[in-house]
Amino acid sequence: MSELINNREVDVPEQTRRQAMLKEIIKELHAGKSVEEVKARFAEAVGDVTVAEISAMEHSLMTEEGIPVEEVQRLCSVHTAIFKGSIEQIHRSAQPEEQPGHPVHTFKLENREIERLVNFRLELHADKFKKTQSEEIIFKLLEDLSLLLDLDKHYSRKENLLFPYLERYGIYGPTKVMWGVDDGIRNMIKEAKKALSDYNGDAEHIAASLSEIIKEVNEMIFKEENILLPMALDKLTEDEWVKIARESEEIGFCLAAPEREWVPARAAEPEGADIKAEDEGASPQGFIRFETGLLSLHQLETLMNHLPVDLTFIDENDVVRYFSHGKERIFARTKAVIGRTVQNCHPPQSVHVVEKLLEDFKAGVKDAEDFWINIKDKFIYIRYFAVRDENGRYMGTLEFTQNIAPIRALEGQKRILSE
Repeated sequence: MSELINNREVDVPEQTRRQAMLKEIIKELHAGKSVEEVKARFAEAVGDVTVAEISAMEHSLMTEEGIPVEEVQRLCSVHTAIFKGSIEQIHRSAQPEEQPGHPVHTFKLENREIERLVNFRLELHADKFKKTQSEEIIFKLLEDLSLLLDLDKHYSRKENLLFPYLERYGIYGPTKVMWGVDDGIRNMIKEAKKALSDYNGDAEHIAASLSEIIKEVNEMIFKEENILLPMALDKLTEDEWVKIARESEEIGFCLAAPEREWVPARAAEPEGADIKAEDEGASPQGFIRFETGLLSLHQLETLMNHLPVDLTFIDENDVVRYFSHGKERIFARTKAVIGRTVQNCHPPQSVHVVEKLLEDFKAGVKDAEDFWINIKDKFIYIRYFAVRDENGRYMGTLEFTQNIAPIRALEGQKRILSE
């Protein structure tokens, strides 16, 4: 039936019918049917499937059927197994995304390096480990896993740069699912490193963990290149890809970096046109009058960026409206998060903590909440404040983050200037 289901040409009732069929098949999986059994029915009844249909289906499973994000995550690999070989191939040639520096080109460049690492080095060393658990092979595995942890930058660029743009187009389900799977892979790598560092003789457990890591990393590459990236290419504008490319360096690259900056061909601006400043919303000559003084916009922004803390403000609708942009932020922020709800800036596993905090602020149960964590040599103090107007009306929440390790280390007193 594949000839009947070109999604770009079929009418709406046909699309609805196909969506219903896809959903029923996945629900059968949840009910316990085998992958092979469902895959056969899928091929017989549906045939080819587009990435847009996968996106809509996962979104529908969560929002209409009430299936928890965690459950969709558990079956994410099963979904992939079914869709492998069936996803409509989108052939592109000489397209911008094939040019060095385009975010999609960079994601794929990194994936080739990740594949080489897991399918050659890590797999080779894992096989040797099954035969001998010498210090040398354990050291090589630790080295491989340390290199593989670099994919945190690859995943972070997806989560903090690409996902926000997809959410602007109403695509939430696949991003939440993928973020959860990303976190699972990160945790598996860290746990395998710890098990190898503290090796206690349980070689079978470690070998199984390494096999699972190799499988999950490869599955994620497949999902990115056959579902996520084609879906993003169908939705995002060239300007949005340019913004992602420009902000990617702030997070960093995994195992490989783009050869050059991607500069898409553009028509020259009309003579005398100068709209860039207006596009950026900048008005360097403007002044803002406060009750306690007057600052230019330039003075205010520079002042905020010189504070020895990171600030982020979300409004009363939980939308990120501002973050300070100092030289050394503790947690990466990109301009893409502006206008995004704070819930969608956090992985699904921690969203309930964010929502409970905001719920308490809005209800007036709390005015502040503090957390503190250790990250390497930093002691991070994270404070949240409910921002209220003179009448007590909730206006939003201010996040205040500071590395207070140097402050905690202070001893005695200092009364004179340093030389």
